[in-house]
Amino acid sequence: MGAKSMRSWCLCQICSCGSDYCPYEIVKQPRHVPEEYKPKQGKIDLGTTYKRDFNSYKVQPVAIVRPLERQVKKGKLDTVPTYKDDYRAWDLHKSELYKPERTYHPHTVKFGNSSTFQDDFVPQEIKPRQSFKPSSVVKRSTAPFNGITSHRLDYIPHQLELKFERPKEVYKPTDQCFEDLTTHRCDFQGLIGETAKLCRPVHTRVTQNARFEGSTEFRESFQPWEIPPPEVKKVPEYVPPTGSMLLNSTSHLDYVPYQANHVVPIRPVSQKRSNSFPFQGKSTMKEDFPAWESCRQGLIKKQQQIPNPSGKFDGLSTFRSHYVPHELIPTESCKPLNIAFKSSVPFDDVTTYSVEYTPKRQEICPASYPSPPGYIFDNTNSQGHKFFRKIIPAVKAF
Repeated sequence: MGAKSMRSWCLCQICSCGSDYCPYEIVKQPRHVPEEYKPKQGKIDLGTTYKRDFNSYKVQPVAIVRPLERQVKKGKLDTVPTYKDDYRAWDLHKSELYKPERTYHPHTVKFGNSSTFQDDFVPQEIKPRQSFKPSSVVKRSTAPFNGITSHRLDYIPHQLELKFERPKEVYKPTDQCFEDLTTHRCDFQGLIGETAKLCRPVHTRVTQNARFEGSTEFRESFQPWEIPPPEVKKVPEYVPPTGSMLLNSTSHLDYVPYQANHVVPIRPVSQKRSNSFPFQGKSTMKEDFPAWESCRQGLIKKQQQIPNPSGKFDGLSTFRSHYVPHELIPTESCKPLNIAFKSSVPFDDVTTYSVEYTPKRQEICPASYPSPPGYIFDNTNSQGHKFFRKIIPAVKAF
């Protein structure tokens, strides 16, 4: 931005701000003062319908009923169940399907009677209509094809110039060696140091490795029992019966086939009765079983059989009774001290920025001066903006 435009922009902003923004009086908003809390007099009625309707009962703890221990006797069980005794397997054979033969045979002679359609219908000769559809044969023209277009008439062929081809440059490797020196290699100096020691504390177990030899409720109640292996039932091999199978049944022996013809359907003559009497929709069911008003049965609430306990709960478990607390030995902290490491080698603070940086003179903006040097006042416009003109030195002619 030039000095003239910068000066005019600053004056314009000052004039517009002073004319548009006027100061206003700031009035503080009234603050709401809360009322002082006054507790109500009297007692609170803490009675509920639950306390009124449900009274507490004295309940005793339920005695544990342990089933008797059953001892499994060894030996083979030789018994016959009721199912095997009552339901015995019978030798049943599949009966053949007996179906009567179809004796009906259709007539071979053609039906000679004519129908009403054949009597009334007179066949007439049908003449095909004349088709007015044009033929699909392509008509070829005898005149020669006129292939002249506007492109062929207006197009003027021009001779093309030869395309410039740039000669391919041959790669020439340089004779100088590659400079692979970096800032890290220049600034970094390898100092000999010791390897860091492992500061992890030794893991020591506080609990004992010995097995717990005391008696518990689980060991006393659940003792191992010998369980005999399950016996595999042998399936008897199937033996087919000897002799021929009688497939005669009572229906097969007593059934006598008869020669019967198909029943010809005879449609009865429809006889419509015109009655003007109203329909009486009464029946014995409606008269004997009238509708009764039924009400919904109320909710049946089951009475509580197990009373609630009244004594204090003894929360002593086998873990609490057998647990022996041990004294814990705190582990020694191996954390290194928070002390800064000091080196006798002087700090090398040379960087590429400090080596290559070139300080430059900071120029002052001419718009900050009331009368900028090197500029002459030209004029002032209607809005109050001042315009300055740069001084151009005169060149002497030789």
